[in-house]
Amino acid sequence: LAKDIGIDLTTVAPTGADGVITREDVHAAAAPAAQEPAPQAAAEPAAAAPAVAAPAVSSDAARETRIPVKGVRKATAQAMVGSAFTAPHVTEFVTVDVTRTMKLVAELKTDKAFEGLRANPLLLIAKALLVAIKRNPEVNSAWDEAAQEIVQKHYVNLGIAAATPRGLLVPNIKDAHAKTLPELARSLGELVSTAREGKTSPAAMQGGTVTITNVGVFGVDTGTPILNPGESAILAVGAIKLQPWVHKGKVKPRQVTTLALSFDHRLVDGELGSKVLADVAAILEQPKRLITWA
Repeated sequence: LAKDIGIDLTTVAPTGADGVITREDVHAAAAPAAQEPAPQAAAEPAAAAPAVAAPAVSSDAARETRIPVKGVRKATAQAMVGSAFTAPHVTEFVTVDVTRTMKLVAELKTDKAFEGLRANPLLLIAKALLVAIKRNPEVNSAWDEAAQEIVQKHYVNLGIAAATPRGLLVPNIKDAHAKTLPELARSLGELVSTAREGKTSPAAMQGGTVTITNVGVFGVDTGTPILNPGESAILAVGAIKLQPWVHKGKVKPRQVTTLALSFDHRLVDGELGSKVLADVAAILEQPKRLITWA
């Protein structure tokens, strides 16, 4: 908050317990600066200044708007530039029939185990990715440049990219691999609502291992996502649309989407990346594999 509104925390007087600076303290520090009266002009100038023509206003002011880059947006930009020019990105794509997955989503909405929870396609896509990682654990790794080592993670902190008024945030679900489907649904719902309310903590955005970005909510078919720093892979989910599709030898209208998996080629070669993406697609096409492969 202090970064977003340009307040130096060292100048803020804390009122919270044990010297903690609260949001109210930050707002209070910002208020005096906004309320300072402008200095009053002298009653009479000491001497009349020579008449000088005022400079013409640049027409660019009416044609452009300059927005200071700070806070979350600045941090995100720096991280993305660092990732793009550090990790060699490779992106693969697959288009898949998710009609059965959409039917399963509809069934989950009436399941008592999901009462009060939100069942949606993103939930099953997240679970499919977690299953694919379990079957291909090498994809869940990080590159340690200092030690020149590959660090394979035995846990999955699943990042979910969320567009918020503060910019793009990527909080993650800690130990997502160990959660049941209802538990994953609860964690996913809490993560998204917290992000949209602007209450995501820095800790919630640290330690991610793999991320999902759902560009389909904007009506976009697919994209080439950039890895979050320190992560090995990111899955982009496109819009789910009714399309003509060959099903059981006949062209029928089916629910179809395109998935894109970007990965760090230092950690993940083409074979491994293809296996992970193919596994996710196979599960979404036949979601009963969530039971046999989980």
